[in-house]
Amino acid sequence: MIRRLTEQDDSSCQILLSKKPAENLFIIGDIENFGYEQDFQKLWGDFTEDGRLKAILLKYHNNYIAFAEEEFDAQGFANIINTDREFKQLSGIAAITDQVLPFIAHSHKKSRSLHYAKCEDSRKLDQNIDTSKVKLASIHDVPRLVTLQDKIEEFEQDDSRESSIRKSLEQKSARIYFVEKDGEMVSSASTTAENSMSAMIVGVCTHPGYKKKGYASACMKQLCNDLLAEGKMLCLFYDNPEAGTIYKRLGFEDIGMWTMHIYEDVPQPSSL
Repeated sequence: MIRRLTEQDDSSCQILLSKKPAENLFIIGDIENFGYEQDFQKLWGDFTEDGRLKAILLKYHNNYIAFAEEEFDAQGFANIINTDREFKQLSGIAAITDQVLPFIAHSHKKSRSLHYAKCEDSRKLDQNIDTSKVKLASIHDVPRLVTLQDKIEEFEQDDSRESSIRKSLEQKSARIYFVEKDGEMVSSASTTAENSMSAMIVGVCTHPGYKKKGYASACMKQLCNDLLAEGKMLCLFYDNPEAGTIYKRLGFEDIGMWTMHIYEDVPQPSSL
C-alpha cells in the first residue's frame, strides 16, 4: 500500500533510511532540512500488509528519488510521478530507478550514469598520506576557492558558485579542506549535502601547476578522517576510471551506479 508520509512516519523512515545512509544521503538531508509538509517537497511510502515501511519516494521540486530495500510497488510510484506536471527528473541507485522507468509515461530526454562509492571505515584510509599541511576553510576563504576552481578545466563556469558555497558553509551543510602555497590555494576537497548520517564529497581539485604532489589526496584523507570520526558515512560520484582508482586507494568502495533520467517539459493546459 502506498500513501503520503507525514511527521508521524518519521521514525519508520529513519529506520529504513539508516540502513543505507550513503545511498540515501539526499533523502535523509532533505527530510532533516525540510520535513514532510513543504509545498516543494513530498514523500510517499510503500508499506507491507503488516504496516512496515519498505520503500520511499521523495519529490524535491521537480526531481524524484526512490529507495527500497526489497521488492516494492514500482508501478505505483510511477503513477504518482505521471500525475505531476512539474516532473523533470528521476534519480537514484540504478537498481531501484530501473524498476520505475518502464512505467514512466513522460517523454524521455537524456540520461547520465555515474559510479557511486562510499567510505565508512577510517582504517581503510592510506596511513602514509601526510595531512599536516591541510587546513579547514572559513567563509573568508571562499573567494580563493572559487579562484582555484576557475582554473580547473573540468569544472563548469558558474557565476553563482561563490554565493552557493557561502550559503552552504553558513548552513553547516558543507565544509572545505585545502592546501595553500605562498598564500594561494592550490588544492581542495569539499563536502556538500551533509546530514546527521552522511555527506557527499565534491570539488576535489588541484591547481594545474601543482599536480602529482599528493595535495588532493591529503585534503581527501583529512576530510574523511574528520567526518568518519563524527560517525558520518562518506560518498562520492565519479565517471573517470583514473579518479576511481585514486578513490579506491583512499578507502572508497563502489556501491552501484547512480542514474539521472531527464524528461521533457510536460505541456501545460492552455488558458482561454
